[in-house]
Amino acid sequence: MSENLPEKPDYRDTVFLPKTDFPMKAGLAAKEPQILARWAEQDLYGKLRESRAGRTRFLLHDGPPYANGDIHMGHAMNKILKDIVVRSQSLLGKDAPYVPGWDCHGLPIEWKVEEEYRKKKLDKDEVPRAQFRAECRAYAEKWVAVQSEQFQRLGVMGEWDDPYLTMKYEAEAKIVEELLKFAESGQLYRGAKPVMWSPVEKTALAEAEVEYEDITSTQIDVAFEIVESPIPELVGAYVAIWTTTPWTIPVNQAIAYGEEIEYRLVALDDRRYLVASDLEEAFLNRVGRRASGSSAGSFAGKTLAGTIARHPMHHLGGFFARPRPFLAGDFVTTDAGTGVVHMAPDHGEDDFLLCKAHGIDTVFAVEGDGKYRADWLWLGGQGSVINPKFNAPDGPICADLADTGALLAASADFQHSYPHSWRSKAKVIFRATPQWFIPMDKPVELLGGTLRATAMKAIDETRWVPARSKNRIGAMVEGRPDWVISRQRAWGVPIALYVHRKSGDYLRDPAVNARIIHAFHEGGADAWFAADHQALLGNGYDVEDYEPITDILDVWFDSGSTHSYVVEARYGQDVRADVYCEGSDQHRGWFQSSLLESSGTRGQAPYTGVLTHGFALDQNGRKMSKSTGNVVDPLAIIRDAGADILRLWVASTDYFEDVRIGKEVLATTTDAYRKLRNSFRYLLGALAGFTEEERVAPADMPELERWVLHRLAEIDAELRTATDGYEFNRYSRLLGAFANDDLSAFFFDIRKDSLYCDAPDSLKRRAYRTVLDDVFQALVRWASPILCFTAEEVWQTRYPDAGSIHLETWPEIDPAWRDDALAGKWAAIRHWRESVTECIEPLRRDKKIGSSLQARIRFPQLHMQMTAASPEDLAETFIVSEVSVDDALDNITVEISDHEKCGRCWRYLPEVTEDGALCARCDEVVNG
Repeated sequence: MSENLPEKPDYRDTVFLPKTDFPMKAGLAAKEPQILARWAEQDLYGKLRESRAGRTRFLLHDGPPYANGDIHMGHAMNKILKDIVVRSQSLLGKDAPYVPGWDCHGLPIEWKVEEEYRKKKLDKDEVPRAQFRAECRAYAEKWVAVQSEQFQRLGVMGEWDDPYLTMKYEAEAKIVEELLKFAESGQLYRGAKPVMWSPVEKTALAEAEVEYEDITSTQIDVAFEIVESPIPELVGAYVAIWTTTPWTIPVNQAIAYGEEIEYRLVALDDRRYLVASDLEEAFLNRVGRRASGSSAGSFAGKTLAGTIARHPMHHLGGFFARPRPFLAGDFVTTDAGTGVVHMAPDHGEDDFLLCKAHGIDTVFAVEGDGKYRADWLWLGGQGSVINPKFNAPDGPICADLADTGALLAASADFQHSYPHSWRSKAKVIFRATPQWFIPMDKPVELLGGTLRATAMKAIDETRWVPARSKNRIGAMVEGRPDWVISRQRAWGVPIALYVHRKSGDYLRDPAVNARIIHAFHEGGADAWFAADHQALLGNGYDVEDYEPITDILDVWFDSGSTHSYVVEARYGQDVRADVYCEGSDQHRGWFQSSLLESSGTRGQAPYTGVLTHGFALDQNGRKMSKSTGNVVDPLAIIRDAGADILRLWVASTDYFEDVRIGKEVLATTTDAYRKLRNSFRYLLGALAGFTEEERVAPADMPELERWVLHRLAEIDAELRTATDGYEFNRYSRLLGAFANDDLSAFFFDIRKDSLYCDAPDSLKRRAYRTVLDDVFQALVRWASPILCFTAEEVWQTRYPDAGSIHLETWPEIDPAWRDDALAGKWAAIRHWRESVTECIEPLRRDKKIGSSLQARIRFPQLHMQMTAASPEDLAETFIVSEVSVDDALDNITVEISDHEKCGRCWRYLPEVTEDGALCARCDEVVNG
């Protein structure tokens, strides 16, 4: 019998399904390089500069990474964020150029070249300076090229054919010119203050080049015999000092005490020891003995003035036979130790300042390699002073002290944080050497005050994002010491000064300085080391009277000067960057060095805004390191998933804090990307063949379409605010929520029936497609700063003969589309739609119905009033067969429709006479 039944008509060919070649599978890893090649061939960056010429300019000045290896996740995060900032400002219609740059001088580069020397068992100091510098330059050039390609693969757009390099001749000339501005205004001095020094790298280090790690050190208590005092009881007694740096005892010159501290004499065996009363118990515990007699009295700290001790090694004579005076120090506390501090002015900031105030000078006992001078009376030629064995309880220092009876206690068990070179990972020391400084508190006529005051004022005038970062840099600048700008290395810009051999003053002659700057323009920094110094000095000076300085500049001065040879040189004198954008560590690095350099030469910051981001950590919140094996390689992610996944991850993180990345995090990002891509795919398919003739005016549209226009206007304002605040986490969440919740799960879902089944010329379908076009034009533009490759692919799919999406500007959203009353009505409708869906779900789960279109909804009258909509509109919105109003109901009731299903649109309607027949709408579309 069934074989004779007529077949149901097939109406699939009459349904207007979306059509697009845009693939659901992204294939970004293969597709993105093709897009990059097309951008390069078309000179997209050049076209963008032409199209934005004359517009309001926005300048993000790039902080230079070191050119010394493949990029890591920190690099990727920073460059992507910068690119998103620049692209978003360009989207707003601004002229937003981006000039990438590299830091090419200094220890990071030099250290890598030295590593190659060490492999060959060669000594860098035996290689001609010119040859070594040439090898450093070649090394930097190699990695600039490698990193440039890697950064571009991230989708970062900029002047890659003309980046700035600190080692370019014009840059080196400008760095020297900036240095000489400090010199001419009297803001340089040479002094012998203690600075952080790396015995391994044999150079001074800046605070930004130091990291702190926990170590275990030897702690010792040492007795200094008191030989003179206005307090008779103290003569013949001993003062006990405690230190965790035994190697500084051979350079001791004084004893510091606190005037407000109470001290007492503690009797042990046949000796008496002066210690702070509050620390007596701790002292006795360390020496492992109990007091052998009653206290010989207590003394106020201020009564100790005039007391003199002698060094435990006084029998060696010379330096060690000098008196060790007691000096009042406001830095002495009773937090630890004995309340008395031994002073080695060569090796501590407090020590140096206190001793200098009392006429005690540094002696430079420790050489650059960490050994004592060969002629030093005690342990001469020995070291390295930071070697744990050298300082150990059984090491030479403690052994000699023990022989004199001065070593009271020694144990290698003191745990504390200690500075290390971030490059070599070796411990550093504080060491006094002749260095060049820029003073923070010297009044400068040019500035009308001190550099510190000028910089603090500039901090107040700068926009800091997030706002709390202002407090961080403010505290650092407020408390920082003078800026040590000299380094004892070979690769860098020399401190091109002439110092008079007799007076010690440096030459300040604008004519000489002009010749120096010209020489650097012609031959770069190498010109100084091979210079005819008499020619540079000119006829007015005799080269025999002057010492050319060969120390090189701190690389932070190099990079701190970049605003002069990048921003000002390219865009005009006194032009400042709108924003600097780096990691939070740069509050003590580039942000600060740039601030100080510009404040000292221009009286203001080189930027009007600073954006700070956190660090990239592994999935468990740990710092990435090769030794731990938890490094997430951005290049590997790009090879596997594509750069847009990495870009979306950066934008979606709360990057004002430290952020995590790993497989699970990237899986979430990939899922978010897939949803956005599917939204674009639907839009492209649904808009196939759309023409302006279809367009419907907003006033003629159904409410749902006008609600979507309202959402566009609402989101437009929020995205502009997020862009202004560099809040791309908020920006990306807004885009994702709009695409997924407002569009895919709501608008697209409701209107797919109209798109598929309404007549092409129907008002509702035309209105829908009109709004889809408005949504497309906005969404693809809004996504373009983040998903730069995908947005280009989407744009080219719809407009294959048009230019790049990145030449477009912010979408034109009519503020009049905003309709808060309509939004309130549709918020209620969406709420009840969710309730209806929840009510239908059990029937679908039990397979009583297959589609929500089979459901008939009985709706309480009160609910109906809250939606302010008709039953017909609600049925369409809820995607059910029918909605009826029932005054007697308190809750939504779901029933199964007893109507037949239309064979084309699959709606269950009373007008469908038999299963598979057409409803009135479909009949008209199909049969005319």
